[in-house]
Amino acid sequence: MNKLQSACGGATRVRRDLPPGRAMRKVAKQGGVLHNDPSPVCATGNARGDTMTTGNMTKYHEYLAQLSAVLGNLPLEDAVRGVDMLYRAYCNHRTVFLFGNGGSAALASHLAADLGKGVTVPGPDWKTNPRRLRVMSLTDNTPVLTAWANDASYERVFAAQMENFIQPGDVAFAISGSGNSANVLRGLELARQVGASTLGLAGFGGGKMKALLDCPIVVQSHQMQRVEDAHVVLAHLMFLDLMERLESSTAAK
Repeated sequence: MNKLQSACGGATRVRRDLPPGRAMRKVAKQGGVLHNDPSPVCATGNARGDTMTTGNMTKYHEYLAQLSAVLGNLPLEDAVRGVDMLYRAYCNHRTVFLFGNGGSAALASHLAADLGKGVTVPGPDWKTNPRRLRVMSLTDNTPVLTAWANDASYERVFAAQMENFIQPGDVAFAISGSGNSANVLRGLELARQVGASTLGLAGFGGGKMKALLDCPIVVQSHQMQRVEDAHVVLAHLMFLDLMERLESSTAAK
């Protein structure tokens, strides 16, 4: 048996999972966490650690400076136009479909939660059981996504989901850093075919999807992480704008 000192209160716990006779590496407690065989890189006050920390901090500041420049040049007028589309969809009892890949898929889910629930947070009496925006993220149903990808093609995973639901006047809200994802393009093409409006967040000049969008919102950057950072900011700005409009219209009734 090998005994390790716990990081919590100096208590002792017994390790029974290691074979007899196997030597354990030295265990060090750093910052309340146990580490096996700590590397000099993790330590402070040595040349190697200090040099790496300084270099990393410089990169951090460079990234933030570059991001600040991107955020200072956001396409805010296009974002407001995008909220106009979402507000019309709400007023006309239409549905918003959100979709994207990777980080954009995560943002589609995030924004669907904001738009579908976040605009109706508890508050004054006039907010009790208000009519909510009809919104659906096409990135959340893993069985459906994988079924279409496996049985048809990955290009069809969004368009195929919308086929049963999308109607004229609905909004297809695409998110793509590059603007060139094939499954995003197929979804937008379907939306245009049925007479739905198309809205999208992109970077890298808008890519191929820009021509398919009634309202392209294109971040002026060709670096994916900064594009995705800006997309989150734009999504929150649009959410807050829509929430204020819905509050105003509901309170006026």
